[in-house]
Amino acid sequence: MNMQPTTLDEQAIAEYLTRHPNFFNDFPTLLADLHIPHPHGTHAVSMSERQLIAMRDKVQMLENKLAELIQFGEENDGISEKLHALTLALLAARMPQDVVAALALHLREGFAVPHHALRAWNLAAGSMPGLTDPVTPAVRDNVAAMAQPVCGALAVNDADDWFGEVSPHLRTFACIPLRPAPAAAPVGLLVLASEEAKRFYAGMGTLYLERLGQLVGAALVRMQG
Repeated sequence: MNMQPTTLDEQAIAEYLTRHPNFFNDFPTLLADLHIPHPHGTHAVSMSERQLIAMRDKVQMLENKLAELIQFGEENDGISEKLHALTLALLAARMPQDVVAALALHLREGFAVPHHALRAWNLAAGSMPGLTDPVTPAVRDNVAAMAQPVCGALAVNDADDWFGEVSPHLRTFACIPLRPAPAAAPVGLLVLASEEAKRFYAGMGTLYLERLGQLVGAALVRMQG
């Protein structure tokens, strides 16, 4: 009688070995006798060597992840330092002009943001050209509807005119509502802009942008006193 070879299910084998951790203790020579393909080459290696390779690969992956986390931490520390410097400058501001000047300086030299536009509707009309130029009710409603900064394409169409001659060259934007407190109504809008297609993009983190909006909003509200 012909015997058909039995096809072993790979998943079943894996589950069996998982349920029987002493299998290789009962058959110790298998560890030395079994040879499997090298994951990074064509020659075969023993199971124990394969385990070492797998462990080295895992260690390398963890080291890469740690290096990535350290890099993110250093970048966040740098952003925090720059935001702190701007905070000190805004605390020293006495007039709206001081707020505008401090913001422009720190955005340009600290954060390397080449272009920005700022509008506020909590100050007396005409108190500072540009800053207090009138905006339409649609703009205010648009900004009020933003739960957080919006990055990527320009989210407030009217703001395109705020950048003057450079406007046709701008490709990415970050529209930041100026809220003096997290749940407060916006008192203005700050728009950051860049010619770089990947500088501001949809889905990027907005925590520091939100804090920037709160700082500038609080500084402008203080000018009402």
